[in-house]
Amino acid sequence: MLQISDRDRVRTLTLDRPEALNAFNEALYDATAQALLDAAADPAVAVVLLTGNGRGFSAGTDLLEMHRMATDPTFERGEHGFVGLVDALVDFPKPLVCAVNGVGLGIGTTILGFADLAFMASTARLKCPFTSLGVAPEAASSYLLPRLLGRQDAAWVLLSAEWISAQEALAMGLVWRVCEPADLVAEATRHATLLARRPISSLVAVKRAMTAPLRAGIDAARERENAAFAELMGGPANLEALAAFAEGREPDFTSLPPGW
Repeated sequence: MLQISDRDRVRTLTLDRPEALNAFNEALYDATAQALLDAAADPAVAVVLLTGNGRGFSAGTDLLEMHRMATDPTFERGEHGFVGLVDALVDFPKPLVCAVNGVGLGIGTTILGFADLAFMASTARLKCPFTSLGVAPEAASSYLLPRLLGRQDAAWVLLSAEWISAQEALAMGLVWRVCEPADLVAEATRHATLLARRPISSLVAVKRAMTAPLRAGIDAARERENAAFAELMGGPANLEALAAFAEGREPDFTSLPPGW
């Protein structure tokens, strides 16, 4: 589910649910959050590199499990879950490098708001499908993406639920480098290894100085997003979107009650 390897003070985390395009179920949320917590506490780790196995970087939250979560009151959540993963990302004190090897949806895109360096394969695509799922943004993306991309590019990414190509992501500033697929991990690893040669104490100090001014904004955005998500999840638009996914069809929002 999650491969973990260490080399030259770089810990590589590889999301490994290729049959589901590395969609996050509760188990993968737990494993990734715990791996970030462990890397943060490990004095032998200087940098974390996050990538995916197979055709996907991450297809976001597992929608079949999300449907169960929305409709089954007995559903048991994981130890960390989505919130715990975002907590770990917000608090992660060392450089985080992302190598987007394939499709990235939802958290597979919004996680880039926490990346210190993001590399993307030329064939990869990104999408924030929130409006097509009848829900709200997540992971402080409503705050981080406008800062990273500018208001209008961020508005398009968050409102449209349309695919973003690698070249569009590069032009927007969502990623730092676009690579040929065969070169992606090697190039991301090369940069991560260069950073890992620096003193960990200095890397942590630089990242803390850069991110500390953002913490209040991130915390406030998460509160707003969580409130909106809680209001919308399980509502008519969300249930129609999840039912459509489970049935293999396009959602039809035209017959929803007024205001939805």
